[in-house]
This record gives sequence, structure tokens and C-alpha cells, in this order.
Amino acid sequence: MRPEKKPDGQKQSSFIQEARRAQIIESAIETFTELGYAGTSLAHIAERAGISKGVISYHFAGKTELMEQIVEQVYRDIAQFVVPRTERETTAARALRANIRAVAEYMRGHRSQLLALGEIFNNFRASDGRKRYGVAFNEPIYRDRETLFRLGQQNGEFRSFDPRVMSITVQAAIDDMFAYWVTYPDHDLEAHAEELADLFEHAARAEPPGRADPPEETANP
Repeated sequence: MRPEKKPDGQKQSSFIQEARRAQIIESAIETFTELGYAGTSLAHIAERAGISKGVISYHFAGKTELMEQIVEQVYRDIAQFVVPRTERETTAARALRANIRAVAEYMRGHRSQLLALGEIFNNFRASDGRKRYGVAFNEPIYRDRETLFRLGQQNGEFRSFDPRVMSITVQAAIDDMFAYWVTYPDHDLEAHAEELADLFEHAARAEPPGRADPPEETANP
């Protein structure tokens, strides 16, 4: 059964609303980047967007919902950029390298989005005082990379290790790569990503068949 078509006026209204929400989110990202978490208010966001604060309140319940929508949109954009570049590779090792490269490439072109995420992640608290976006929020990322490492182990590309530990370690290295680049914008982000890819590929790689450890030397009597 085909869905009932909406009247043209309703379609137009929906398009305008989505465009307005996107404009507000973009203005909020720029405001968080420039003024930080403490300095960002709905009034500042409205001023940057060239609209009234009431327009923001019409589209979002408040600053909390707006921050949640920023996080959701940026993570969706990252996935849409990174996942296809990872999945088109034919080996686990190449997919791992492509994944790290793609994250760095996204960083290069979306610095403001990632800076805004940092402000939100470091400051946005739940009602109990804990960070709203803590370590558990990265669980889908950990699972995806864990699956990649398990695939490499199953097909013999990777040695035996704990895929979850390796996945967490990769993400921590990527987070630090971004933090360093933010502090030193002239840092070669792409070269950094290549070094990380080399590091983790070598760390995960299985030993060639037939290779044995050299015999231990014994002391002369």
C-alpha cells in the first residue's frame, strides 16, 4: 500500500521547517565553537542566525534538545563519510587503514563541528551530575571496530588479541590526534593518521607462517 501523498502546501511547510532547523543547528555549532559551552545561549545562537529566540523555541524544546540534535547530526555525518570508505576495502587491514584515514579527512573539513562536540561532551551534564556523553556513548564505535578486528582474526590477517581492548585503544589514539591538531593547527593531520594506521596494522598483524622466535642464548658454563 502506497503512503498517502501530502498536499503540496504541507510538503513546502515541511521543507521550510527542516531548512530552518538545519540553519539553527549550524548557527549553534558556530556559536559553541566561538564562545564555548558557558558562553553559548539561545539568545546568542538566535543573534548569529538572524532570527528571534522564539523561532528557536518553536523548533527545539530548549538548549538541551538542541545540543542533542547537534551530536546526532554530527555523528550521522561522520558515519556517512567514514563507513562507505571503510566498507569498500577488501581486507581487514586495508579497512582499518581506510577507517583511520577517513576520520582524519573528516576532521580536516569539519573542524567547527568537532570543536562544538568537544564543548558539549566536556560540559553537558545529566541530572545526576555525570557527563551526558561519557565513555558508554562510544559503544557503537567500539563494536564496529571490534567487528573489524574479529574479521581480521577469522581470516588470518590479524593475530590473537582482545578486539575490544584494541578497539578502545584505536579510538583513544584518534581522539588524541584531534586534540593535538586543535592545539597545533599546522600539525600534519594526514601524516599523523598514516602513522596511526601503520602502528595499529603492525600491532594487529599475524606473524608469517613458519616464523619462529629465535632460540634463547645460554650462558657458557
